[in-house]
Amino acid sequence: MRFWRRISVFWTLLGIITAAYVVFIILLLQATAAYSSPEHMLKALDSREIRHSVNLSLLTCSLTSLLCLLVAVPIGYLLARSRFWGKNLVESILDIPIVLPPMVIGLCLLIFFQTALGNWIEESTQRFTYTVYGVVLAQFVIGAAFAIRTMRGTFDHLSSRPEEVAMTLGCSRGWAVCLVTLPAAWRGMLAAMSVAWARSLGEFGPILVFAGAARMKTEVLPTTVWLEMSVGNLEEAVAVSLLMVFFAMAVLVTVRWLGERI
Repeated sequence: MRFWRRISVFWTLLGIITAAYVVFIILLLQATAAYSSPEHMLKALDSREIRHSVNLSLLTCSLTSLLCLLVAVPIGYLLARSRFWGKNLVESILDIPIVLPPMVIGLCLLIFFQTALGNWIEESTQRFTYTVYGVVLAQFVIGAAFAIRTMRGTFDHLSSRPEEVAMTLGCSRGWAVCLVTLPAAWRGMLAAMSVAWARSLGEFGPILVFAGAARMKTEVLPTTVWLEMSVGNLEEAVAVSLLMVFFAMAVLVTVRWLGERI
């Protein structure tokens, strides 16, 4: 009897801690939502600058998530299915964008494009610094790290047996992956894109440092919040913040539905 009482106390304590934190998050969102009326928020979102920011955010986040998937699938597969010397070091390097402060990522990008190689890249292709291409690159650096983690976990949970069977039937490794493994990993691929999209939507530091926050040019939703707050337009900042909360919730619901862990 004493044993079951101890278990009950343990789970009750965990439930109280969880409930307190959940209530705290809900109170934050409720306070933000109650700051302004729906009419004021709709009026703020109808602003030409904010509509441009919304459109640019949706465009860049979608493009970034596709680029992240193109990188995350091969790297995630390599990390999940192979063993090689220096693998732990490679995994640590791939996680650097996750643990570094976002401002530092932006500063590293800015400095890189001032080197000889960076100057050659900008002269040979589109200019990245303080352009929309820079917004995508800043989002990509961090979003790809999360997408790689998601795809690595996806391939870790998929059995390699179907691949081996396909190879015994005459498929090469590449064709076996394309015909067998990738169709089985579709949930993980959608989850990786969703995570990369959500991370891109919320990036502020690297975009501000590397691409700037020029109105109607490189302004995305996070920089819009900062710009509106800097001039005292709190209602506009709140409206954009709530819009970002809506997008984030939609992505999280999608990921949970897909059954993938971030």
